[in-house]
Amino acid sequence: MPNGLTVILHEDHTSPLVVVDLWYHVGSKDEDPGRTGFAHLFEHLMFMGSKNAPYPSFDAVMEMWGGHNNGTTSNDRTNYYEVGPKNLLETFLWLEADRMATLAEVITDDELNRQRKVVQNERRQSYENRPYGRAELVIPEVMYPAQHPYHWPTIGSHEDLEAASVADVQAFFERFYRPSNASLVIGGDFDPKAARAMVDRYFGWQDNRPVPRRATAAPAVLAENHAVTETDRVQLPRLRLCWHSPALYAPGDADLDMAAHILGGGKSSRLYKTLVFDRRLAQDAFAYQGSQMLGSLFQIGVTAKPGLTLDDMQRAVDEELDRLVSHGPTAEELERARNSHLADFFKGLDHLQTRADLLNHYEHLLGDPGACQQDIGRYEAATVASVRDALAKVAAGRRLDLRVLPGAAGGDLPEDDQAGAS
Repeated sequence: MPNGLTVILHEDHTSPLVVVDLWYHVGSKDEDPGRTGFAHLFEHLMFMGSKNAPYPSFDAVMEMWGGHNNGTTSNDRTNYYEVGPKNLLETFLWLEADRMATLAEVITDDELNRQRKVVQNERRQSYENRPYGRAELVIPEVMYPAQHPYHWPTIGSHEDLEAASVADVQAFFERFYRPSNASLVIGGDFDPKAARAMVDRYFGWQDNRPVPRRATAAPAVLAENHAVTETDRVQLPRLRLCWHSPALYAPGDADLDMAAHILGGGKSSRLYKTLVFDRRLAQDAFAYQGSQMLGSLFQIGVTAKPGLTLDDMQRAVDEELDRLVSHGPTAEELERARNSHLADFFKGLDHLQTRADLLNHYEHLLGDPGACQQDIGRYEAATVASVRDALAKVAAGRRLDLRVLPGAAGGDLPEDDQAGAS
């Protein structure tokens, strides 16, 4: 649109439903040090209503007629969506447009204080009081330097949330929540001509303000290996190994998805078979490539069986890793990993909201909402050699060995572990 809003229409007349999926190209990576957690905080403030649909009418007006809505926030982006009967399309668009245009005007001290407490409680439930949840706070702190956009978690810190003022959050909203920094997908059973006219009516009058500056960062590297021990209110010790790895859609990213599946993707994976079934050292084992825009983390995790320590497990993990790096996966393992990934991908496409969200994902990451085949092609092109080479390159880098031991939550770290180098 002339004001910079990207509009993507996806017709599907198999059921009388519509979805409106609005992505704002702002995540926790776009926050400033000392002002963390704002993108996620808006996930809560946004549901407090807008100037012309004040709380609780924003939700009530759609739920009354069978619709529902929600939102998510990551390091890289924020999305808000509504799903419901097709006759609610105009209502959905009006609500989202009014929120984009007027939210900053109606944020009050009372609303900010209420949602600040909700977010702080969510941090306690999801990280501080959740078994092994504190590891998710430690990993970004160690893996990224203080000024890197991924140094802090999406949830932010208690201190930064507590210090946020109405003026602070209004300034954040004015900076990022504008048509030129958003993409809108309408999916489902609708008439494209009528839908486009609605978008023009509700979004078209909004100002064309410049696209905000995008967060950038050089690829992060660890200067040395790090060994960190954290205590938590858990019954069993857990080991987490983390390496820096290629960014989302960069060469090697899809290969590492395959490598992670072969190592720790379910009960037929190498780590699960060796550590859980054969040697009975571990309670569970997992691995994944955590793909993100500015750089990813390849991670392995294993939890000890009762009465066992992490030393034997760490040696066993390193042995399996070395074996895969040296010889690569078998053709059968790669085919199984590829089939599993693609099966999950295509099953997800059954859902209208998932498809709408994926269109926004491709638009945001690749500048092309129709990049589905390009994405699939990465996995179809993976070979035994490419998976082995991608894993070998990552495993040769420096890593974080994080041990979570039973004890007091957030207990002091042993002095030897804080030294870092190993």
